[in-house]
Order: sequence, then structure tokens, then C-alpha cells
Amino acid sequence: MEKATFFWFRRDLRLEDNVGLYNALETSQNVIPVFIFDSNILSELPENDARVSFIYDRLTFLDQELRKMGSSLLIRIGEPEKVWEQLITEFSAEALYTNRDYEPYALERDQKIEEICNHNGIQFRSFKDQVIFEMDEILKDDGTPYTVFTPFKNKWLSRFQMESIQPVGAISFSHFTQQQFEFPDLHAIGFKRSLIEVRDFDLSQVKKYDQIRDLPAVDGTSYLSPHLRFGTIGIRQLVAEVKSQNSVFLSELIWREFFMQILYHFPKSVHENFRAKYNEIEWRNKEEEFEKWKRGITGYPMVDAGMRQLNQTGYMHNRVRMVTASFLCKHLLIDWRWGEAYFAQKLLDYDLSANVGNWQWAAGTGCDAAPYFRVFNPTEQQKKFDPKGEYIRRWIPELEGFGYPEPMVEHKFARERALKVYKVGIEEYENQQ
Repeated sequence: MEKATFFWFRRDLRLEDNVGLYNALETSQNVIPVFIFDSNILSELPENDARVSFIYDRLTFLDQELRKMGSSLLIRIGEPEKVWEQLITEFSAEALYTNRDYEPYALERDQKIEEICNHNGIQFRSFKDQVIFEMDEILKDDGTPYTVFTPFKNKWLSRFQMESIQPVGAISFSHFTQQQFEFPDLHAIGFKRSLIEVRDFDLSQVKKYDQIRDLPAVDGTSYLSPHLRFGTIGIRQLVAEVKSQNSVFLSELIWREFFMQILYHFPKSVHENFRAKYNEIEWRNKEEEFEKWKRGITGYPMVDAGMRQLNQTGYMHNRVRMVTASFLCKHLLIDWRWGEAYFAQKLLDYDLSANVGNWQWAAGTGCDAAPYFRVFNPTEQQKKFDPKGEYIRRWIPELEGFGYPEPMVEHKFARERALKVYKVGIEEYENQQ
């Protein structure tokens, strides 16, 4: 029986421009493509989670493409270590190929899988795929990681211009295993279809990104972020298409890699302030105020429209994300970790590194953070970026009637309270040193 090579799909749900898959097919003529619905992750999700529906539909598409070539996708459900222990005994395999993931859970998981492979005499190979530059490729001259974005970006661009980075070549479909595996239905995985759908991305929006990116009433976003998160488009293919179209858009892709390397080098930042001097901030953490923020009934239309858009669609405009996050942390003095966790439940494009990085930016506690004394005025933000009120009326139909609440806290008072609390917290920390 011919030895098999597994390819394990994770954040790379595509057949083209997939580095690990390309290498597996180059080295083996019997590649078994595998996807594992990780019960460690699924157990924390609601049964109608939109991201699970999106992943399921994408896997269905991949399976259909493979079946055209006489192959199919092997789907398993469970804890990855147990699944791989079973697969290794079930098939005569010589190697497991996959693409690297840099989140703390993924790093720990992959270390265990590699140990299982080594113990069973199976080669474990992982590849850089979801980033242009990873981990230790963009460092300061002294070999330490950047903690400020602009110099990171400059080094990134300098290296990018020197290297020829292209999408990987075409794959050999004939090297996939010629086996037909049963494809489970969504209910067998323990889920039902969500009413929220992930939109197709639209690269035509990239050219005008810098002109319209701050206008939430304009449907001018590319809707790329969930596709980047789950890898339905390759980063090399994307950068090749957009690098000459819009430098501001390219900067956003570099921000993505900046936050990824921050999380890799500073994994404690998932749960802790990047800057320890903010550890003594005395958050108010009022549950009833958090509920109003979540439901979009704070009395500030820009905040409420954003939260309702998130709750109903899984999306929120980027400018509005900053306003809603700032409001929670500064106006209500609610710990950024509460907001981060709520966004993690709702965002279709939820990515741990970006979510943590941006929430700490909004709170003023992170790397490259906005100064803590910068407090967005939601009313002024609305006047500036939604001057005709088109965005807020779309999400708050009662705005022009009598059902909309008064602001739950006055801006000037909230700003002064936040500045005082932050200042006292910093002084408390410094006194302890």
C-alpha cells in the first residue's frame, strides 16, 4: 500500500496559493486532505455561529472541487491530538504537512501534534502561509521585536521591496488521494445554519479605500477580513493584486502582521495590559451599563448603530469600531477585556491578535497605543463621518421618534472621570515600583 501524506487545513481554506498544500503535493503522490472541527473551540460557540456555517460551506466547496478529480476531503470532529492519534493508526502515513498558526493555543496544539508524529515515526512539516513575514523576520537591528508600528512598517516595506514574493504555483490534482470520504452534514457537527452570511470580498473597492474608509454610510469596504481570517484568499495573491493600487490599504495588511508578531512575542498581552503601568486602573465594570452598550441603547447614535450592525450582521465598520471601543473603555470605564470578549463572540472576522491589539489601542493600554487622554467624542465623530445621519438612521429606526434613550452619560463628565481614573491608576502603579 502506498504511503500517504496528510495535509491539514486550518486557516487556509483554499486550493490555490497554499504553501503547505503545494509542498505536500510536490513531495507525495498520495495526499489526504484533512479538516478537523476542533471540539476545544466549538464547545465555546453557539449552535448557530455564523463562522461555523461559513467554514462548513467553504469545506463543502473544497470537497466538491476535489471530487471532480476523484478525491475528497476527510472531515473529523474532536480534540486534534486524539483525532491525529486515531488517523495515524487508521492510515499508513509518512508525513503530516500544515501551515503555521501563531496564536498561543495553536502553538501549544501544534507542539503536541508534532510530538505525536515524532513518536510514530511520521514527519511533521509546517510552512509560512498566512503572512508575508512571520515571527522573527521583521526585527529591530538589535534582534528584538518591534513594539511600535511605524518602524515595523518601514522595515516590512524595505524587505518586501527587496524580495520577490509571489503566489505559489499551480497544484497537481493528480497527487491527491483517490479515496471518497463521507462528508458530514452540519447537524452531525453539532451546529445549525446561521442566518448571518459572510459576504464575498470585492477587490474593486481597494483603489478608493483611502478616500472612503472612514465613511460608514458608504458600502465601500472590501469585506476581505473574514476571508483573510479563514484563508479563502492567499495573502501573497492579495498583496500582489493590491500593492500598487492603494498604499493605505497595504498599510492595513501590515498592521495585521504587526499585531500577529506582537501576540507571538508577547503572548501575555492576550489577557494582560501590554503596558504594565495601566494595571492599577480601577475599572467601574457596571454590568447594566455593559448590557446597554452590547444592545446599542447608550443614547449615542454612532455607538448604538455600530453595536446593532455588529449584532445583526457580524460586521462593524472600522471607524465605528474605534468609537464603540473607546466609549466602553473611556466613557463607561469598563475593562477592555470585556469588550474584546464580546467582539470575539460576534465578529465574522474575529482574529485574536487584531482584536486584542485594537482593543488595547482603544483603551490606551497596548503597544503603540493611542495616549490614554485621547477620548473620542461620539457626537463629534458622527458629525464628521456620518454628517447626513445615513448610517445611524439605517440601524436606529426609532431615532426620529420618541423611543430613543437619552445619553447614558454626559461626554464632558465621562472624559474628565476617565482622565482622573487613568491618572490615579498610573500614579498608584508608579508608587508600587
